[in-house]
Amino acid sequence: VATSLQSHDLARELGIPLTDVDEFDSLDVAVDGADQWDPEHPHVVKGGGASHAREKLIDAMADRLVIATDEQKTATPLSHPVPLSVLPESRNVAREWVREQGGEPSLRYAEAKDGPLFTANGNLIVDCDFGEIDDVEGRATDLARIPGAQEHGLFVEMVDDVIYGTEDGVDSVSF
Repeated sequence: VATSLQSHDLARELGIPLTDVDEFDSLDVAVDGADQWDPEHPHVVKGGGASHAREKLIDAMADRLVIATDEQKTATPLSHPVPLSVLPESRNVAREWVREQGGEPSLRYAEAKDGPLFTANGNLIVDCDFGEIDDVEGRATDLARIPGAQEHGLFVEMVDDVIYGTEDGVDSVSF
């Protein structure tokens, strides 16, 4: 099961057989990347590729979530801007709610075209910069309460293992 349209297309190009997520109630393991990860807590920030809603669905269905990344993406506490997928008509109210929570929201724009980036589900992405996030669980709850928010990129208490590249090779952390 691919976590994004990009990984789906790449798997098809390489002849890797795929199935649809709707065919399962659970998955044994999910392997996914992260924009930032906390080596002390089972939390990550995802959504740089704007597929975090689908990623969260698949990662939550898995009995075990393994993050594959590198040591340069570590941070305690997490501080990467958190992507928030919002209905297009709620982008202004969502940005105002983010400001009220102490964040700096910015509408993400597409790189290859003029205008905002739309997700595969037809939503817009508002990147929310809160600086260091001391209360990840509370921040996730607050983001989920924003009117028109479809999903946020904080994956809280979901990670089982992180396998990460270092200058000297590969290391891992288990939670």
